[in-house]
Amino acid sequence: MAHDSDGRSRRQFVKAVGASGAAAGLTGYVESGTVGEVQQGGTTLQWATDPDFKGQPWNQELEPVLYDNGLSKDIEIELLAGPSVTDNRRAQYQQWLSAGRAKPDILWVDSGWTIPFVVRNQLMNLSQAENFPKSRIQRVENQYFDASVSTAKGPDGDLYALPIYPDFPTMQYNKQYLKNAGYGQSDFEKWATESMTWQKFSQVTKEAMNSNDVQYGYTFQGSAYEGLSCCDFNEFMTSWGGAYFGNPEQYLFGPVGDRPITVDEPQVVNAIKMVRTFIHGSNANNTLSKYQGNIAPAAVMQWTEEPSRKPFTNGNAVMHRNWPYAINISGSEENLGKDLGVMPIPYAKTEKQAKYPLTGGPVAALGGWHNAINPNSKNKEAAVEVLKAMMSDEFKYKLFEVIGNVPPEPQLLTSERAKQVPVMGQFVEQLRIAGENAIPRPVTPVWPAESSKIAQQVNGAFAKGGKPEQAMTQLKAQLEAIEQSA
Repeated sequence: MAHDSDGRSRRQFVKAVGASGAAAGLTGYVESGTVGEVQQGGTTLQWATDPDFKGQPWNQELEPVLYDNGLSKDIEIELLAGPSVTDNRRAQYQQWLSAGRAKPDILWVDSGWTIPFVVRNQLMNLSQAENFPKSRIQRVENQYFDASVSTAKGPDGDLYALPIYPDFPTMQYNKQYLKNAGYGQSDFEKWATESMTWQKFSQVTKEAMNSNDVQYGYTFQGSAYEGLSCCDFNEFMTSWGGAYFGNPEQYLFGPVGDRPITVDEPQVVNAIKMVRTFIHGSNANNTLSKYQGNIAPAAVMQWTEEPSRKPFTNGNAVMHRNWPYAINISGSEENLGKDLGVMPIPYAKTEKQAKYPLTGGPVAALGGWHNAINPNSKNKEAAVEVLKAMMSDEFKYKLFEVIGNVPPEPQLLTSERAKQVPVMGQFVEQLRIAGENAIPRPVTPVWPAESSKIAQQVNGAFAKGGKPEQAMTQLKAQLEAIEQSA
C-alpha cells in the first residue's frame, strides 16, 4: 500500500474524504449515454443510462436479476440510446432538469459532476424518500467506497444518488507482443503489483514495437474533454508529483479562491513534455531526452475511451490505458483472451520523491457512476424500487461479470466470488492497488468551468507546435480568474 509523507495511505485519505462528506469529484468514463423505460401498470418511467446495457447484457442477464431481488414484475424496463460523451450527457441533463421535465425519471450520473446538480436542487433527496429505508442509506454510508459516496451527497450530508460502481484505471498490455520482445511470465507477475516508471514503460513499449508488426505502441485518451482534465492528464501530472492546487490534502476540494494554483510548476510542465515525447519523438521541441518517443499516435489527441480502446482490443496496440470495462472486453476469448496483461499505471516519481503528499507513485484517477432520480418525476416511488433492487449483491456481481463494473463495496471486490468471475476475476489485485493509489479530481462548484480550460490548454500543449510552459502559464491565469469570480 502506497503511503504519503505522514504515513497515511491514499486509501485512508480517500476514506477520510468520504467520512467528512467532502465533494471528492471522482469520475470514470465509458463513452456513453442511453435512455431506458420502465413501466408500472400503465405508467412509463424513463431511465437515462449507459449503452453498455443495451441488448443481450440487459435483457438476458441483468434485468432478470432485478426481478429476482425484489423488483415488482409490474415494472418493466426498456433501454433507449442517448448522448455518447459524458460532457454531452451532462449538458443534456442540465437542459432537461432546468426545463422542469418529468422525464427521464432515473438518471445515470457521472460521479464527477453529480455535486453541481445537487447544489442546484436538481436531484431528488434519497435520504428523505419514504420508501428508501434508513437502513439502506446506512448501508451505503458504511459499506460502499467512501470517496464514491462523498460525491453522491449534498452539503447537508444527505444522499442524492446511489453509487453503482467506482472506476479504477489500469495499464493494459498485449503479452504476446512483449514476449516477442524478450519479456516473460516472471515480468508479467511482477508488473501485476509493481508497475514500472514511465521511462521504463517507454523503453518496453518501443522494444515491443520494434519486435512486432504492430500499428501503435501506447493508446490513451487525449481529446480536449472532461476525461483529459479529470483523468488521463491528472494521472500524468500526479505521477510526476504535480497538482492542480498544491498539496491535495489541504486544497483538493477548496477553499475556492483561497488555494494555490500550481499548474505552472516544473513537474506539471515535465509531465506534458513527457507525453509530447511519446507522441512526437524526443527530437521535437519541448520534449524529454531520456524517454523513448513516437510510441503514441497523434490521433490520441482526438481520442476518448472507445476510439482509444478499439485498436488495442483488435491487436493493433501494445499498451492501453483505460477503465475496467475495457479489461472485460479485451480479455474475452474472442479478443486478446489470455494474452491480456494488466498492471497499475506507471509513474515518474516515487511518493518519497514527489513534492506533495498523495502524489507520485502509480496513481489512478478515481472514477465511477451513480443513479439519481429526477425530482420532477411523477413516479418517484417506482424509481426508488428500481434503485433498491440494484443494491442487491447479485446485481453488483452480475455487473462485474457482464460489463466489468467494479462492485461499489470493497468487500465484494476482494471476495472469493469476485475472483471467480471470468476475465475480471484475474485482475482484482491490480484493481485493488489502483484503488489504493487513487487520486480524486478537485471537484467543486467551479470545477466544470476549470475542467474545460484545463482540457483545452493541455490538449493544445500536446499538439506538435505546443508550448507547455506558455500553456500552463495561461492556464494558471484562467484558473485564477475562475476562482476569484466564484
